[in-house]
Amino acid sequence: MIVTKTIKLKSRGETDIIDITDKLNNCIADSKVKDGIATVFVSGSTGGLTTIEYEPGLIKDLERGFEIIAPREGEYQHNLRWHDGNGFSHVRAAMLGPSLTVPFTSKRLTLGTWQQIVFIDFDNRARSRELVVQIMGE
Repeated sequence: MIVTKTIKLKSRGETDIIDITDKLNNCIADSKVKDGIATVFVSGSTGGLTTIEYEPGLIKDLERGFEIIAPREGEYQHNLRWHDGNGFSHVRAAMLGPSLTVPFTSKRLTLGTWQQIVFIDFDNRARSRELVVQIMGE
């Protein structure tokens, strides 16, 4: 069985890190699927998904890490072509990736004790986002 759902978010942009673990668990709980996998996908090229221990220190560390890897004030050909100032956000999102697949059993994600699923909005402005969730299993 395959069930498709969406998660709607409002983000601040600027590497806004949002814990979506409960929202994803709710999607699974509302489906008729007991055991399987859930894939979350970002529609857009300036957001990404990963897992972290969602706590303030690590959030700051992750933000700093992205600034080191793809600095906001860097020179990007994208900015020269489109003049929208978000070349850094496209690079960061491409490095992180637009999707994540997590197994679940008995309608609960099989995450570690300190592991949460996060959406990161790298764009340079606030956005409304819609994540696509596909739940597959039996």
